[in-house]
Amino acid sequence: MQKLNFVILITFLFNTSSLMAQSPKPVSKSEINQVREIVRHVIESNDEFVKRLPPDYFNQLIHGQKPMATMVTCADSRLHTHALDIHPDGDLFLVRNIGNQVSTAEGSIEYGVRHLHTPVLFIIGHSSCGAVEAAMSKPAHLEPSIWRELDTIKVTGNNSDDRAQVKESVESNVNHQVSTALKKYATEVKEGHLTLIGGVYDFRNDYSQGSGRLVLINVNGETNPAEIKKMPIVNFK
Repeated sequence: MQKLNFVILITFLFNTSSLMAQSPKPVSKSEINQVREIVRHVIESNDEFVKRLPPDYFNQLIHGQKPMATMVTCADSRLHTHALDIHPDGDLFLVRNIGNQVSTAEGSIEYGVRHLHTPVLFIIGHSSCGAVEAAMSKPAHLEPSIWRELDTIKVTGNNSDDRAQVKESVESNVNHQVSTALKKYATEVKEGHLTLIGGVYDFRNDYSQGSGRLVLINVNGETNPAEIKKMPIVNFK
């Protein structure tokens, strides 16, 4: 494995050097070292991941997938599956985009719901969401392609420096995405084949429940916390 890692690393550096030779603006040595360290981190992390698993671990994954849920999350690097599923392999059909949106990932979500037949569709937002803050403050420097992906984010305020407004807008966006999905999958929900759940991954402790908690704020369009707590699907006592 170490030899393979070394070969991969050397190949990467060779290809990077070739690209530098063709580029009119060469990458500085410090940038090359930064890229090398990033690649090293990924390769070594993968190596450690493999070493911790039994040899037959991947046998159950080879011939197809049967995920238990489709999950739409923000692409933000602070939100990853290990915070929501300790062993995510084979569990989650994961769709990620800025602002955990339905419309910008419609085909991927539809595949999970209607082809993989997952009984749950999660839509998970998070604290301090940059996409939500951008939709609130509308900075002029963003590229048109990014603005197109912010079109279906629904916010309630315009002061992205106000923590309370950002929290409300994160919730508003999650609820809006759930509402959008409810319209598209109304038949599946009505027939009991699909449950839509909206939540916020709260690493900033906006809900005073502890940093890193997943807070459920919407179940099939119901947003009243007291009513959600009564639901059998979230009442684990």
